Amino acid sequence: MKAAKIVMTSLAAASLVTSAALAQQSMSGMVTKIDRLSGTISIQQAQSGTVGASGGAIQEYKVPKGQSLEAFHAGDKVTFTTTDSDGGKTINKLDKQK
Repeated sequence: MKAAKIVMTSLAAASLVTSAALAQQSMSGMVTKIDRLSGTISIQQAQSGTVGASGGAIQEYKVPKGQSLEAFHAGDKVTFTTTDSDGGKTINKLDKQK
């Protein structure tokens, strides 16, 4: 019983660490729409793979209060990290690519 408890606890801890690492994975894409009033930004993720492949799906993300979107415009290429919270995806970090 003790060994099974240790194994289950270890697996649970490993899955939490793994999911946290995946949640903070850096992604890149292009800004397609910004709604400054509602605090959302739509980003089309960059498609990795074959040359000529169409872009990824466009996703809408919430932006935390206090984070300004004034420096960003439609067409900007960005890198970003997100987390799932409050029933939607929220941007944690958003940077323009140079």
